[in-house]
Formats: sequence, structure tokens, C-alpha cells
Amino acid sequence: MSLTPAFLDELRSRTSLSALIGKTTKLARAGREMRGCCPFHNEKTPSFYVNDDKGFYHCFGCSAHGDAIRWMTDQRGLPFIDAVKELAQAAGLEMPAQDRQSAQKAEKQKGLHEAMADAAAFFSEQLNGIAGAEARALLEKRGIKPETARTFGFGFAPDSRGQLKAKLKDYGDPLLVEAGLLIQVEGKDPYDRFRGRLIIPIRDARGRVIAFGGRIIGQGEPKYLNSPDTPLFDKGRTLYNLDRAAPAARKKARVVVVEGYLDVVALAQAGIPEAVAPLGTALTEGQLELLWRLVDVPVVCLDGDAAGQKAALRAAHRALPMLQPGRSLSFVTLPEGQDPDDLVRAKGASAMEALLASPKPLVDLLWEHELAAEPLGTPEERAGLKSRLGELAATVGDSSVRSEYQAEFRRRYEAQFAPQRRPFVPFEKRPAGKRPFKGGWQPPAPVTDDAKKVRAAGIDRVLAKAVLAGLIRHPAEIARHMEVLGSLRMAEGALGRLFEAVVDLALEDQALDSTRLVTILARSGFEGVAGDLLRADTMPYSFTQRLADTDRAQADLDEAIAILVARPEVDAQLAEATSAMQARFTDEAFERQVALVREKQALELRLANLVQSNEDARALNAEIKPEGN
Repeated sequence: MSLTPAFLDELRSRTSLSALIGKTTKLARAGREMRGCCPFHNEKTPSFYVNDDKGFYHCFGCSAHGDAIRWMTDQRGLPFIDAVKELAQAAGLEMPAQDRQSAQKAEKQKGLHEAMADAAAFFSEQLNGIAGAEARALLEKRGIKPETARTFGFGFAPDSRGQLKAKLKDYGDPLLVEAGLLIQVEGKDPYDRFRGRLIIPIRDARGRVIAFGGRIIGQGEPKYLNSPDTPLFDKGRTLYNLDRAAPAARKKARVVVVEGYLDVVALAQAGIPEAVAPLGTALTEGQLELLWRLVDVPVVCLDGDAAGQKAALRAAHRALPMLQPGRSLSFVTLPEGQDPDDLVRAKGASAMEALLASPKPLVDLLWEHELAAEPLGTPEERAGLKSRLGELAATVGDSSVRSEYQAEFRRRYEAQFAPQRRPFVPFEKRPAGKRPFKGGWQPPAPVTDDAKKVRAAGIDRVLAKAVLAGLIRHPAEIARHMEVLGSLRMAEGALGRLFEAVVDLALEDQALDSTRLVTILARSGFEGVAGDLLRADTMPYSFTQRLADTDRAQADLDEAIAILVARPEVDAQLAEATSAMQARFTDEAFERQVALVREKQALELRLANLVQSNEDARALNAEIKPEGN
């Protein structure tokens, strides 16, 4: 079949867009257009416009935009070809001719669809007749109202091997077997598949019945019986209730995945219509793609028992290779022993909404599971955790998302197992007797000659070199300051290239230690500039020294990075305030300038207090041979 641009244009011209959209969205005349509340997002003031003359809709709130075909695919969730077929049928337009094989396939599917529709009507009649009393009692016991049962098309299959077969005999046994309605056993006549069960129709995205699920009325196994895979039904690519959930999901920007049919029905009855369910299997790749067509982050809401949590983890693992920027899963765990049906019947929709309001991100589910999976008391066990996390992150298909997972897992690992560090307090705020230097705390030292030389040489370049040396000494600190460091404009030339190389290497392997980092840098052509930075006698800061106290070095490096970031901002504001005061002197402008001068002086004092005394530097340097030699 070939859908030419001319055919599609004719289809659009024959379709009244406002009439099509008006079937599900209330529209009112607004000049030459129609206006209403957008069906793609929640709003109280109408910002959704439909223009019949131009054949498009547009929302000025969420930017949803399209024509009649786009409406059918985005709002109704239909595949493109199905959307075209439905619009063509409504417009009285013949579809382009199919090749012989496609025509035969379409004719066969037409017969199967008709057989399934007739079977659904038969089951519905049985539910509402004398034979359906037990099934109606089960629905009442489960709190399902008669109008809800009608909406979802519930039915009943009599406990008979041939009643449905006789009702649909005009279709012939081979077609009914192909539709999954009859079971064919070699050497015997086909017989009804569903017997003595509550029947739940399964529909495709267009709302056509393509399969059935049957729940046992009393005792027996299996509790649920689904249609087999057929030309109409692929259970791994079908979600129960997708046809009804899709419009609600797009409007609420939320779709909820639950375990079973009756969970979906209970939620819809409670006012949560955007729920779907897989069909007796763990979420498949095909089902995940269907969900992501609706929203970027579906909510997987599975039972709180072991089986439910195992299913959630399988879904998480299956999703990892398919993640993309902005596209993920989130998870809600129900109280143990309860499913959504139990919860809404016992505590109402508000209890379910409260859980759905705070879903757990995919990364949290994976981290918590791996953390609890094995003992972590020995170095070997902790190394096992690190390995498992690395393997999980490696399965992410998209490179940018994969690097984020690798970084996030490393951050969490280090936070979980790294020695606890005391929060840093700036030197000027530390009380006497509380400083963490060997030999006890001393009062703040006056600004030294060394510190004055640092300022005179230019704080930005000198401090940037010191910070870079500190990051090479302590690569683990890079991840903690990534957002800040990424926004810095480091020095031009070799220093800037070295900074980029250090950050890239640390992002690739956040378990990197200083020795390996220096070795890799040397192999990459940075031996000279890195060696110059690491010569201990050129940098008067603790974090640049190889044998410095680790806690002090890390705290000082935190402070240095804070100063490095704050100084350009203060300088810019001071320049602006000075310019404003020169243009027009006012008390307010003068006070602002004075305040910024004081703030700049405070930054310089903080930097000066980071500079080690000459005696400290000489004592430390005596133990170290320059690394560049």
C-alpha cells in the first residue's frame, strides 16, 4: 500500500478537525477558530485552539500541535496506518489498493476481528443472564459496580465445551482456533477455550477486542487464563486498557503500570483512569516502548510482596538498555500484602494518589537492591557491590545516560563507604582551641608575606593552578564539585587543556587515585605541565602537598574552590557598582561599593588563611623529592 501526499492531503481536507476533536474535548467558538482546555495537559484557562480552515490544532500552553492524523496518533495512541484507515473510513475515502498478499492478510484479520467482537457480545449476554449469577456475585464481592463492568465489557463463559463454538459456527472451526477461541487437540474436535470463567476483553489501541482474559470463579488453576498469541494478539506488545488509558495519561502526563486486570479496573473506578497492566508477563521491551509513547517516565506500581518486587527489578533491568535522556521509569511499592484494588477499597483513591505522588526513581531502586543484595562487611564484598553497579551502568545503551549512571553509582558508593568527613568551617569562624592542625588549634594567623605575593601575582591564575594541583592530588573531589568546575573558565593554553583532561579522566573512572591519574596524564603528553604543578615547593597550600593531612587538605581544597568561584562574581559586581557610582554618586551606590570592597577583602583574607607558613612548607618539602625530577 502506498500512501501518497495527495491522498493524505485529500484525507485531511475531508476531515472536520473540530468535529473530530470535539468528540472528546469540549470546544467553543472563538472568532474563526474553536477553543477549549487542552487535552494534553491540565489547565483551567483555555489555551487550545482548533483551526478548521488551516486544518491544525495548537496549544499555547504546552505547544501540542498537529493535524487530524497527528491527533489520532498522539491523543488516541493509534499507529499511523490505523489512524489513516479510521479517518478514511469516517470520511468515505477509499484506501489505496493493496498488493495481493496484504489484501489477503487484511481480509483474514477482518474476519478475526468480527469473530472476537461476536464472542465478546456472547460473553456479555451470558454475564447478564441466569448463568452469570456467580460471576456477577464475584464482581460485587470485588466492589466492581455494574456500570464499571459494562464500561470494560466484562462477560461470562459458561462451563461448557461447545456453547461458544455453536454460537459462532458460521465462522468455521479453523478461524475460531486461529482466533484463540477454540482449542485444537490432534485427533479430537476443537472445543471452547474459556469455560466457567469471568471474561475480561483485551482491546488494541483502537478499542477493538483482540483477546480475552478469563478469571476462575471458584477454586481451580490457573487463576487467570489468557488467549494465546494470534495474528491479532501479541501479549508481549499489548497492554491491557491502553485504549482507555492513553488519553487520560497524555492529559495527566502520567501512566501507571499495575499487575492485573482488576487492579486497572479498581483504579479506573476510583478516578485513576490512566492505569494499564501487562498480560501475565514481566514488562517487555515492546510494552516499554508503548508506555514511553505516552509519557517520559511511567510509574510502575507493583505489589509489595517478594514476587512484586522481583517483577519491578526485572522491569528495571529490561529498561536500562533503552533509557534515553529524559526517558526512564519510576516505581511505587505498595504496603506488603496489598494490591491497588485492596488499597483503594480499604482507604480510597487518596491513599493511592499519596503513593503515586512520590515515586522512586529507577536509579534508587537499583542502588537499594544492590546494597541489600549481599553482605558488605569485607573489602571483597564491597568490591563485589562496586562491580555489580558497574555492570548495571554498562548495560545502559545511551552513552550520555550511561556516564550519568556510572557517576551516580560512584558518588553513592563513595558516600556510603568513604570515611565520614567533618563539615568544613571557614577559618575566620573557627573558635580558638578547635583547629584540626597537629599541635592543636591556634588563633587565626595574620596575612603573611607569602599570601601577599599570591595576591600580587594574580589570584585567578595562581589559585586556578593550585586548585588544579589539588584535584590531581585528590581526584575523588572532582565529582563533588563537578557542577562548579564545569562552569569555570580555566586558564588558556596548557593549563586549560590539562584541566579538561583531568576532569574527563575522573568522570570516566571516579575510582581513579592520584598516582594512576598522574601516570595516565604523563602518557597523554601532560607530563611537563603536571610535573610543574606537583612540585611541592611552588604551591603554599595543604591540598597541593603529597604528605599533607588528608582531612585538612580536602577541607582547604573545598574552601579554595569556593573562593575561586566567588571572586570573579564579586569583581564583576564591584566593577558594576563603581561604574554606577561614577555615573551618579548616591549614598546607596556608595554603600554598595563599600560592601563589595569588604566582601572582596574577606575573600582575600580567606585565601590568605589557606596559605601555609614558610616553616610548614619547608618542613613538608624536606620529606618530598620534586616529582618532576
